[in-house]
Amino acid sequence: MKIIVLAGGLCPERDVSLVSGAGICRTLLEKGHDVFLMDVFMGFPYDPNRLEEVFALPGHGLEIVDRIHTEAPDLAAVKASRPDQSDCFLGPNVIELCRMADMTFLGLHGGEGENGKLQATFDLLGIRYTGPDSLGCAIAMDKGITKHIFQENGVSTPKGVCIHKNKHKKSLDDLGLSLPVVVKPCSGGSSIGVYITHTQEEYDSALAASFKQEDEVVIEEYIKGREFACGILDGNALPPIEIIPKTRFFDYANKYQAGATEEICPANISEEISERMKALAVRAFHVLKLNVYSRADFLLDEEGLLYCLEVNTLPGMTEASLLPKEAKAAGIEYGDLCEWIIKKSLEERYAGERTESL
Repeated sequence: MKIIVLAGGLCPERDVSLVSGAGICRTLLEKGHDVFLMDVFMGFPYDPNRLEEVFALPGHGLEIVDRIHTEAPDLAAVKASRPDQSDCFLGPNVIELCRMADMTFLGLHGGEGENGKLQATFDLLGIRYTGPDSLGCAIAMDKGITKHIFQENGVSTPKGVCIHKNKHKKSLDDLGLSLPVVVKPCSGGSSIGVYITHTQEEYDSALAASFKQEDEVVIEEYIKGREFACGILDGNALPPIEIIPKTRFFDYANKYQAGATEEICPANISEEISERMKALAVRAFHVLKLNVYSRADFLLDEEGLLYCLEVNTLPGMTEASLLPKEAKAAGIEYGDLCEWIIKKSLEERYAGERTESL
């Protein structure tokens, strides 16, 4: 198959996405596909009359990948470095190359790549892509809407509310909450901008910092507990994985800095808790109207209560990422997982269309 792997973009998870995209690109090349990795924002300036050559270029686009940093990228600098200085999310030749491909593998995380807008655009343009549809992505990306849907559909989640910086009172008493609380952007990812606050001063500071990123912020009760993730493939849960950060919680630095966390899969929990977590993950997957694949994040408190925090519709996809580790524990190797995602995406949306088979 001819496959474009889209990564990068213009959001705080840009660097993480590039690493995921590189991993996907390499393993699909090993599987014998014609693959090219492209930054969705930077695009690939190339002679429009010779775009077919791109799928056979020796570097396969992998030269765009730099070493991941422990802090979010400087997006202003990224934007300033684009040669054509356009503020269009889609860089040069992105649409053209994606239309030429048999499949576009979305290695994007967060922002415009995961909030449903790109998926809806591709639907209108007839571009085949991997992962959940636009509606599920849009719902799951908004933590406020997700929390409301969870509460209405029996998916246990921390008590919390979504507030707008210009329209709501922000005192904890008014919100029906008390310290400690968690403050986080409504549509962020990779734990960027997430704060655990224990004092009024910390709370005020966290609100100010979060509102610099987004106009809406989620405030929720702090749950002290162990951290887990549970991947879902086509409505079936994978073995849960426990994440044990060596410091703080599973924040951006701990997620992407080598050796910063210990990850245990299958998780060292009872079968009863494991089955309960898997059932909640599948329920969350369905009530958010998702398909193909995703990954749900959980907390397990000292009393054995489970709380679903959110569902990631385009989770990390390096070989060392959580979902591929869970898949491997279930007997699915990384390259086979990437091919399965392509195959399932084709079945979900493009059954009957003529395309080169895997």
